[in-house]
Parts: sequence; C-alpha cells; structure tokens
Amino acid sequence: MTATTGRLTTTDVGPRQSAPRPSFAHLTRLSDDTGLFEHARHAIVRREHGYCTDDVARGLVVTSREPEPTEPVLRLAERYLAFLTHAQDAAGAFRNRLGHDRRWADEPGLGDWWGRALWGLGTAAARSPAAWIREEALVAFSRGATRRSPAPHAMAFAGLGAVEVLRRHPAHAAAAELLTDAATTIGTPGPDPLWPWPQERLTYANAALAEVVIAASQLRHHGPPLDDGLRMLNWLRDVQLRNGRLSVVPAAGWRRGAVRLRHDQQPIEVAAFADACATAATVTGDPVWEAGIRQAVGWFLGANDVGTRMWDPVTGGGYDGLTPHGPNLNQGAESTLALISTLQYARRWP
Repeated sequence: MTATTGRLTTTDVGPRQSAPRPSFAHLTRLSDDTGLFEHARHAIVRREHGYCTDDVARGLVVTSREPEPTEPVLRLAERYLAFLTHAQDAAGAFRNRLGHDRRWADEPGLGDWWGRALWGLGTAAARSPAAWIREEALVAFSRGATRRSPAPHAMAFAGLGAVEVLRRHPAHAAAAELLTDAATTIGTPGPDPLWPWPQERLTYANAALAEVVIAASQLRHHGPPLDDGLRMLNWLRDVQLRNGRLSVVPAAGWRRGAVRLRHDQQPIEVAAFADACATAATVTGDPVWEAGIRQAVGWFLGANDVGTRMWDPVTGGGYDGLTPHGPNLNQGAESTLALISTLQYARRWP
C-alpha cells in the first residue's frame, strides 16, 4: 500500500490466510508536524487529547524497522525523533504528555514512556537507513540509558532499545549495563509449572518481559539462561491459545489464582507476542515461534475469539480493542502501531 491511497494490498501467505502489507496511511493521518496524536474517533483524529511520548516512541520503532522506507515514512521517523529529543531532559528522563497547544502537562520521569522512548531511539540508532537519524538517536539513547526505573515494564522496554543498540554497536557499555539491569529487574521464572511468571500478575505487553530475558541470554556474558526466557514465553503462549487461536490476556490483566477474563483484548498484547516470537525464532531457529508470529498476524485478520477482523481495510488503521461484541472501531495510535508492527513480520515469516 502507498501512503497516499490508504488502500491495503495483500501478499499470499499460503492456505492459512492472506496478510495485508504494512500500511502507514493511517499513521500519517494521525501525525502532524509536531508528532503523533494519541486518539481517534473511528478514523478521525481527536486533537484535544494531544500527543504522548509512549506512542511517538512506538512510531519511531515501526518507521525505523521498515527496510526500504518511502520518503513519507522517513519523514515520519524524523518527526518522531525530533519529538523524543524535545521530550528528553538533560539528565535522560522524558516527559510524556504534550497538549495540542504544545505545552507539556507533566514533568520528566522514568515511567513506561522513558522505556519506550529508549526502545524507539535504540531501534532508530540501529536500523534507520538515514545516517543523521542514527547518529542523533544514539546520542539521545546514550543519555537516557544512564537512568533506571524500578518498574519491570519500563525496564523491559528500555532493554529492548538496548538490544537494538548492542546488535549494531556490541561495545556500547551503557546499553550492555542497561540490558543486564533490565533482565535482573524482570526476574527469573518460578518453579510452579502452572505459574512460572516472575510476577504475580500478567498486565500488559507481557511478552516483552520474556523477550528481554531471551535477548539478554544471547547478548550478555553471564546473562540469564536462555531457558528462563523461553520458559516464560512458552507458558505465555500456552495460556494465550484457545482452540488454536490467539486469545491474549485482556486489559484488566490476570492475577495468579483468579478467574481470567476474555475481554477486552488489546492489540498491544498481540504485537508484543509477535515481537517476542520473532526474537525467539531468530535465536533458536525453532519453527514453533514462526507459528506464533502467524497466530499474531491471524488475530488481526479474524482468527480471534470473536472471529472478526481487527483492522480497517479502507483506512489502514487498527481497531482499538476486541470486545465480546466485536471490535472497538476507534483507530488510535497504539492499535494502529500494533497492527503495523505485527504485519511487518509477515514479510519475513509468511
């Protein structure tokens, strides 16, 4: 699909399903010369909610992952990088919320948005085809990588950025230390086979935690055992499969020993699972993880608990959530980015 038409083309992925190529049309619709708007009503931007570093960082991830980005996609990456460098303070922390009036609504901090900012910056520093983007992103990443958050998810997202940097710059000391600390903060799986997860509750983007442990086992000397991360991801995959379809932990989460709800399911969960499966497939060569990527793609195409498509083929946007009655038809930034991120893998693992 081109960024100007808003139409999705498809590529044959065999008898399982037909996967749309990643489209940046709706992402472009949600963006302006400042950044990426967080919310939409259906496909129409809701400017009153402003921008957030969380989503801009995810935008930088997916635009940097494009192997041969078009000029419009490259301009999006530049815009998102400029937003993140504006959000960062001299000590490496980040503000998260910017109003449409271009006023920050918060002070610099080390929440999830700090971790996601480092993820975006690390991905740009490692993968962008534009040298000026790689250089500036590495400067900002290096500044932020000196900080630490007590939150496992924030450290996991930051760790994903460190993984990207280390794959291109193996001697980057700050990235190496950050990845080590991220894996330590996430913790190790417990002995109970019914709940080996390091925390007592599954919340959001759960697979990112397992992905960091898997990557750290390969990129760090004396890192965590590979089996720790694979055990986490194996269990997460098993509990999120229902009749062969992906049925991810809903927005309300799931606490150990509690009844697990089925809805509302969020696209971010599916994207995180696809990311982790891609890392596991690369590290192990085990085709079971390629199947996991296809299940994630399938979730967006209708292989989910409701049997409904989770994207709009006209706009190219991703729907905001899966309810018992069908999709939430709003097409905000987070869900659209999750769609793009997941579909980017369909080209490599059809």
